[in-house]
Amino acid sequence: MNYKKLGKILGKIMILEGILMLAPLLVSIVYKEEAKYKLAFLVPIAALTLIGALLQLPKPKREVLYQKEGFALTAMVWIIMTLFGAIPFVMSGDIPNYIDACFEMMSGFSTTGASIITDITKISHSILFWRSFSQWIGGMGILVFVLIFIPESNEGSSMHLLRAESPGPQVGKIVSKMKVTTRILYLIYLGMTVLEVAILMLDKPIPGYEGEQFFFSLLTAFGCGGAGGFSFIPGSMELFNPFSQYVMAIFLILFGCNFSLYYLLLIGKVKAVFKSEELKAYFLIVVSAVALIFVSLVWRFEAFSQVYTVEESFRHSLFQVASLITTAGFSSTDYNLWPILAVTTLTVLMFIGGMAGSTAGGVKVSRIVIALKGGYINVRKLINPRYVPKAKMEEKSLEEKTINDVFAFITLYLFILIAVVFLLSFDPVNGQMITIVSDGGAYEVRHGFFSNFSATLACISNVGPAFEAVGPYASYVEYGAFSKIILTFTMMLGRLEILPVLILFSPKTWRRR
Repeated sequence: MNYKKLGKILGKIMILEGILMLAPLLVSIVYKEEAKYKLAFLVPIAALTLIGALLQLPKPKREVLYQKEGFALTAMVWIIMTLFGAIPFVMSGDIPNYIDACFEMMSGFSTTGASIITDITKISHSILFWRSFSQWIGGMGILVFVLIFIPESNEGSSMHLLRAESPGPQVGKIVSKMKVTTRILYLIYLGMTVLEVAILMLDKPIPGYEGEQFFFSLLTAFGCGGAGGFSFIPGSMELFNPFSQYVMAIFLILFGCNFSLYYLLLIGKVKAVFKSEELKAYFLIVVSAVALIFVSLVWRFEAFSQVYTVEESFRHSLFQVASLITTAGFSSTDYNLWPILAVTTLTVLMFIGGMAGSTAGGVKVSRIVIALKGGYINVRKLINPRYVPKAKMEEKSLEEKTINDVFAFITLYLFILIAVVFLLSFDPVNGQMITIVSDGGAYEVRHGFFSNFSATLACISNVGPAFEAVGPYASYVEYGAFSKIILTFTMMLGRLEILPVLILFSPKTWRRR
C-alpha cells in the first residue's frame, strides 16, 4: 500500500474542502450572521488546511496508485470529507448532535437529500448554502475535480480514481488525456448549473421570500445539478411556481443523462447521441412512468385525499418522476398519499435511477438493460446450448465479464438492501405512530416495514425522502443513533457503488505482502 501517495492526495482533498468552505463563510458575512456561524467555518478551514499541508511533506517512493489503492482512497476521502464537513453544523448549533450532523453531511456529499432537520426555517443561510453546495460538489465527484491536478504521468492512477467514483458499469475517458476529460465534464456541469440559475431567475419570487430569489435559485440549481434534493423552505418545492417546477423537472432529467452525450453534442456528433441505447431506454422509462402516474391521478382508480386539475396532475407526475428517477428526491406535493399504482411506480424508479455517467444514483439504466439482455442470453442457452450470444450495448459487443459484473453488482445491491432493512428492524421507533403535516392535511402513519424498506432503498439509491414515516414531508430524525450510522454508510455505499467501501474495510487491503 502506497501510504505516502495516499496521504498526499488525501491532503490535497482536505485543503480543497477547506477552500470550498470559504463559499458558505462568505454567505455568512453577506447575510451578517452571528459570529458563531463564521467561527463554525473558520475552525474546520484552519484544521483542514493544516492537516492537508502536513500530509504533503512526506515524499512517496512511487507515484503510481494501483486499482486497490485507488478504490480504498476514494472511500476514505468521502469519510474524511463528511467528518470535517459536519463540524459547521455542530459548532453553529443548527445541528448540535454530531451523529445527526454526519448523517446530514454524508447525505449532502452523496447527493441523497435525506435529512434529520424538522424545522428548516431555523437553519441559517450559511448552513443552508453548505448543505446544498455539498450536493453539487458530490454530484460530479470531488475526486473527479482533483484529477485535474494529478500529473499526466499518473494517467493510470487517475483512471483508477475515476472508475472508483464515477457511476455506471463501464467508465472511460471521452478524450485521450484525463485532465482534458475532467475539465470537459466540469465545464458542462458548471454550464448547465449556471443556465438553470439564469432561467429560474426569470420566474416570479416565491410569496413571502421576495428577497431570496437568487439565493433560492442557486440552491435549487445545486440540488438539481447534483441530484441531491435538499429542501431549504418548508414543503420542499411545493411553494415554487409552476414555471420553476417545470424548469426543475426538465433540468433534473437532463442531469440524469450521461455527460459524455453532451460532449458528443458539443462536437457535432448528434446522430451518435440519438443512437444511444441507454438514452432511449431512459426516456422510455420516464415517459411510461409519467403516463402511468398521470392516468392514476386523473382517473382516480383508487380513492385518495388530494384533488388535482389535469394540469396539476401532469405537472406533479412529471416532477416526481424526474425527481425520483434521477434520485434527487425533491417533492412538489405529498406523493405519500397517492394511489398504490403511483407509489409502486415511484418505488421502481428509485431502484432504477438515472443513466451511467450522470449525477443520478440507483442501479443505473445501463445495468438494467445489460441485465435484461444477460437474462435473455441465459434463457436462450438453456433452450439451445449451441446458441452463440450476439448481444450488443451501444453498438459494442457485450462481453460475458461485463454481464457477470452487472449481475454481481445487483446481487450485492439487493443483499445490502435486505441486510440494512433487517438492522433497522431493531430500532425502537418501529411500531410508533408518526404525525405528518403536508399539503394533503395532517395524518398519522405507523413506522413499520415499508418505512424501513423505503428508507433503505432511498439511502442506497441516494434518493433521500422515501414513503410513509420517512416520506417527503417527514424526516429521518426519529431513527436512533445506531440506525443513523447504518444509513450514513448505506448512502456512501450507494454513491460509490459498493466496491470502494468494501475494499476500504477489507483486512486484505491493508495487509503487507
